[in-house]
Amino acid sequence: MDFALSQDQRLMQASLEAALARLSPLERVRAFADGDGAVARDVWAGLTKLGVAGIMIPQEHGGLGLTLLDAALAAEAFGRHVAPTPFMGAAVLAPLALMGAGSREQRAAWLPRLAAGEALAGVAIGEAVSGARDGAGVTARGGRLHGASLFVIDAAEANMFIVADTAGGLNLVAADAPGLTRTALTTIDRSRQLSELRFEATPAEPLADGDAKATLIRLRDATWILFAADMLGASGAMLDKAVAYAQERRQFGRLIGSFQAIKHLCAEMAAELEPCRALVWYAAHAFDASPGEASLMAAHAKAHLSEVSRFVARTATEVHGGVGFTDLLGLHYWFKRVGLDRQMLGGPERVRHLAAVMQGLAPAE
Repeated sequence: MDFALSQDQRLMQASLEAALARLSPLERVRAFADGDGAVARDVWAGLTKLGVAGIMIPQEHGGLGLTLLDAALAAEAFGRHVAPTPFMGAAVLAPLALMGAGSREQRAAWLPRLAAGEALAGVAIGEAVSGARDGAGVTARGGRLHGASLFVIDAAEANMFIVADTAGGLNLVAADAPGLTRTALTTIDRSRQLSELRFEATPAEPLADGDAKATLIRLRDATWILFAADMLGASGAMLDKAVAYAQERRQFGRLIGSFQAIKHLCAEMAAELEPCRALVWYAAHAFDASPGEASLMAAHAKAHLSEVSRFVARTATEVHGGVGFTDLLGLHYWFKRVGLDRQMLGGPERVRHLAAVMQGLAPAE
């Protein structure tokens, strides 16, 4: 069968690329990384005008009602531009959680606000997916949450949170709920902000009108795919920058791109990266069109892109030589973005283990 993007999807890609080139140049990324606010509101406002905030939200709630493949194409563009913008939590994961397990009232209260960009949502599912950490884990008792969740996605300035508990349930927590403490975490990737949430008898609304455990699995799969797409975009940008540099840098009176060693490095990066695009696209397509293989394809995409993008990031930096490590060039923003994506919700070893469990090749934990 032929599998390719539709004309509408290609037009969306072109529109996003043009918008991000204007909204998120390297100077804007650098300003954000240097501490210019917890959320780049100007970038998010511009993307909201394009409908990005409502990309996965049904049309009856003011969104576009598109698929995860469309969201993955957006994530790829954000990775390519290292855009300092909330997206995964507010535009994809929170809507998926509300549509999968939320009540009619919860959907009506939040989905239109999320689609309009009037509200942001953080998503705390790390411990439920990648395993418990010392001092982390959230328990739900009597409509209240206790414990802590680390590396919460899009938590900065979020108006509400979707929180997974140790029993596999999902909970909606308002940002101003009593007993909730939000703390920014320092990571290698300063183009995005992750947070720690602590709950001390914090009131929460359970998402109990659907299958919360099945919805949590879908949230995990969607997150893996979106991180894979982000890595695809970031490593693709690094490859392009390496090729462009090799075509302009001269050494010993010749362009370094004419040296066989540099040619081989660029060719190896391209050969490793090109098949990844089909893998990510198909994993995103399977999320909506082929539920039976969605989880396994999501795991394959996350694990494989984690390895390939690290290779491309390292090799592209080597092609640049010493200048590749300088802050002035800015290549490190993509390098660090790939590094964080690789570890979020499980590094490649962890994700491959979960894939083995899915296939009955390893015992369940």
